[in-house]
Amino acid sequence: MIVVKVGGSEGVDTGSVCADLAEWVSDGGQAVLVHGGSHEANLVSEKLGHPPRFVTSATGHSSRYTDRQTAEILAMVMAGKISTLLVERLQKLGVDALGLSGVDGRLLEAKRKPTLRAVENGKTLLLRGEYSGRVERVNVSLLQSLLGGGYLPVVAPLAISREHEVVNVDGDRAAAAIGASLRADTVVLLTNVPGVLADLDDEASLIDHISLDEAEKALECYARGRMKRKLLGAIESLEAGVGRVIVADGRSDRPLQRALAGEGTVIQ
Repeated sequence: MIVVKVGGSEGVDTGSVCADLAEWVSDGGQAVLVHGGSHEANLVSEKLGHPPRFVTSATGHSSRYTDRQTAEILAMVMAGKISTLLVERLQKLGVDALGLSGVDGRLLEAKRKPTLRAVENGKTLLLRGEYSGRVERVNVSLLQSLLGGGYLPVVAPLAISREHEVVNVDGDRAAAAIGASLRADTVVLLTNVPGVLADLDDEASLIDHISLDEAEKALECYARGRMKRKLLGAIESLEAGVGRVIVADGRSDRPLQRALAGEGTVIQ
């Protein structure tokens, strides 16, 4: 059992990822695919006159400010266009894929954060009307039912709140939560860099292996921006029983096969 997160950044080769997944399934493997959609969502937001706003927390984490209109745009783009086209591609490859968001069947339940604390120009701001959250529960029986029926779930990282509202959740940490709930052998996070880098400006500075004990240090010393959330998700899933997490390059040929062979940063 593997859980694969394919990022929504420009340059990630989703076609090659789907081809690798099709081969994995044809060999008898089970998988869940979690996808992003940040690049496409940014483009659509601009066209709709509601450009994206990204903020940085006091701890250095970068995130999208998600008001209600942004949440609806994300639902349209991720649970609509991106999920449907990924399912279409997988179906063409002979995989019986099924698209759903974390809202469907309460697959992902999250606690909504109604406010977001951000730092801009040295000042701390409290942004209200926030529709984001962190996954607290995975409907694992739903996933097991789909997997047992021969489906490959394709999951858009939206969740349902305790108040029954759509909330935006981080895709990497959603994949980690799904991996933990299924006790997956491997969670693969495919992105637009080779893995965790010691020097952000040098792709040759790849750190090829990080133990769980070293992950917190790596989080503080090397992770910037989106990589912080990938490492946080890795730590959470490993502590919950996942065998290993691999952060790998989604731009390469056969990216999933390469990652499963150990290319990228292996955290275990």
